[in-house]
Amino acid sequence: MDVTNLFQDIPNDLPEELFQTLASEGDVRIERIVSQGHRSPCDFWYDQPQHEFVLLVEGEAVLQFEGEDEPKYLMPGDFVTIPAHQKHRVESTCTKGNTIWLAIHYGS
Repeated sequence: MDVTNLFQDIPNDLPEELFQTLASEGDVRIERIVSQGHRSPCDFWYDQPQHEFVLLVEGEAVLQFEGEDEPKYLMPGDFVTIPAHQKHRVESTCTKGNTIWLAIHYGS
């Protein structure tokens, strides 16, 4: 059984967000997401078929949910559960250093 670290093996320069599945079984998938100033395109909304629990581990981020006027500002330790098909987007992530997310996708 190998021990790995959430903060290791992160490239210094990421042209696109890094999505890595850490574990999965059935309808559950756990992934690490690394952002370096990334954000959703202006006309793009995530519309996922599964629920998503997302924990901000490092950095900072701003999420916008369709139908809500005010964005959600996330700092390390903040988490949110996003119901399946709740449209959302990443407005911004930290431009100085990494923003590291731990996401758990579940349900169908």
